[in-house]
Amino acid sequence: MKKLFVIFLSLFIVLATFLSGCTGTGESGEKVIKVGVLTDLSGDLSTDGRQINNILKIAKDNVEQYLKEKGLNYKVELYVEDTQTNPSLCLQKVQNLKAQGCNLIIGPLSSSEVKNIKNFVMSNKLVIISPSSTAIPQLLGFASPEDKKYIFRIVPNDNFQGKAIAGELKDMGIKNVVVLYRDDAWGQGLESAAVTNMKNLGINVIAEIKYPSQPTPSDWSPYIQKLLDYTKGKDAKDTGILAIGFGELATLMSQIPDNSPLLNYKWFGSDGFAMNENILKVAKAKGEKVGFYSTVFYGKSKEAEKIVEEYRKRGYGEEVGQYALCAYDAFMLGVISYAEMLKEKGSYDPDLLSKLIKENAVKYSNGDFGFKPVTGYIEFNEWNDRATGDYGIYAITKDGWKLVGIWHYKDGKIEWL
Repeated sequence: MKKLFVIFLSLFIVLATFLSGCTGTGESGEKVIKVGVLTDLSGDLSTDGRQINNILKIAKDNVEQYLKEKGLNYKVELYVEDTQTNPSLCLQKVQNLKAQGCNLIIGPLSSSEVKNIKNFVMSNKLVIISPSSTAIPQLLGFASPEDKKYIFRIVPNDNFQGKAIAGELKDMGIKNVVVLYRDDAWGQGLESAAVTNMKNLGINVIAEIKYPSQPTPSDWSPYIQKLLDYTKGKDAKDTGILAIGFGELATLMSQIPDNSPLLNYKWFGSDGFAMNENILKVAKAKGEKVGFYSTVFYGKSKEAEKIVEEYRKRGYGEEVGQYALCAYDAFMLGVISYAEMLKEKGSYDPDLLSKLIKENAVKYSNGDFGFKPVTGYIEFNEWNDRATGDYGIYAITKDGWKLVGIWHYKDGKIEWL
């Protein structure tokens, strides 16, 4: 009888721990909120991923100070996993986070990763907030908003970016374009959105060339030859090359000969490549020559200036990309909502947390918590994606990556800086 009692007591303790969600007890007696982080520390998006890893340390300190001021006795712990932007590895990593008791997760970075973990996330009722996944929901396998109720993205989807890219090319006098794109959910979706919008603006799409995403090419010579074939005889004044990919495009640029006719054309990129450090290391002169005008969601407030200053003061680096700022807002919004959920319910409730995140996005934007988002006003649409957004245009100059223009979603016009 005594053995049975011990067994039932053990089962009760395990069940109670499970129901409590991402919470435990710290050394000082405070409750611990465990936050998982799926980022890229060593893959094609490692420039963004390392910045995200650093800025979340600042967010952790700031949100703990906020909770303390509100009399909420919570300590926050970060559980960081390097996914290398690999969808299969990402699934392993999210399973690791779940096993460690994390039900709130910031990340992952790419849409292919979101697509590969969505079934696990939804069946286990985890709540994730991606700072940078932008593929159109249907291309990720979501048939309805209900299918995506626990998956938030704090950036707009690529329907917006497709318009920004088309507007940028039109404004720069491009009449013909060859498109090279990464063959995954994100690349396919953005390529389709960009091509549709370019055609609507009267831009002639000469060819659409796809390349594999897993693994990406090590030898780019077949693709370089295709680009040469399709641009042959085209006027460099009104012909451009749109390359939709991640850090692997730096290798592509490094393999293009210095005297190649391809370097006579303007090149365009996207959010997967904007501000990438690798091209500055391996092919800055070529990038400077072709511009590599790249669009990325753009939203910065006065609050961002304080965070960037703190980032530099801590010695994390000089540059803070847009997606790192998005991760900061995702974390603050997620943890504040999580603490409110625990206060109201006492344990993890994914439906309540999802509801609070949507409601608190507006409160956060209005300054109801005593501070505002670093990325500007946040509101989620029915798919739990950011509802609106401008796009910055970054180009490679003699001084490195620089913001050279902003595409405004309200009127579709570009403000060149």
